Amino acid sequence: MYADQVLPRITNVLLGSAEFGRKFRARAGAGLHGDVIELGFGSGLNLPYLPAEVTGIWTVEPSRVALELARARIAASSVPVHSGTLDGARLDFPDDRFDAALSTMTLCTIPDVNGALAELRRVLKPGAAFHFAEHGLADDEKVARSQHRFEPMQKRFAGGCHLARDIAALVTAAGFEITELERRFMKGPKPWSYMYVGRATNP
Repeated sequence: MYADQVLPRITNVLLGSAEFGRKFRARAGAGLHGDVIELGFGSGLNLPYLPAEVTGIWTVEPSRVALELARARIAASSVPVHSGTLDGARLDFPDDRFDAALSTMTLCTIPDVNGALAELRRVLKPGAAFHFAEHGLADDEKVARSQHRFEPMQKRFAGGCHLARDIAALVTAAGFEITELERRFMKGPKPWSYMYVGRATNP
């Protein structure tokens, strides 16, 4: 009940602030174009920040409650939203299908994150860009120790969310080439607030 019904509503509120949208969602969305696949579509919080050059967005989202919460945003969006698939590690799309990809605050939670990134590369066209804004392992050793210490609790109460995933390393290990990357803390307790914001190319 908590994971299926309560957590998506909490996430919708906590990650739906205008400040987070301006600082991270707008930056992640900037420059997207064509047909875009979004890992962790959630309740559609990125929709207001998609540029006019996006011709459609295809959702990857396992939570039916989150998709229900997204209805009003989908109705208000000028970008067509298409139902995609539930599981990021098994994308029901052909090879070289999409012009770009987007992920915000998602890679921390996907159980098979390596499989999901491999699938993402498969469905992206060669040269396509992957835009991301994710929290993860801090480059401050003291904060990183705290992240590892709190991670078991975080995973239990936040739907499997990891605090200590090295997002840049994961993206690179999947075969993407990172072209832009900013790493910094956002407001909030440091173990939960270290951000990776960037772009990578599917070679």
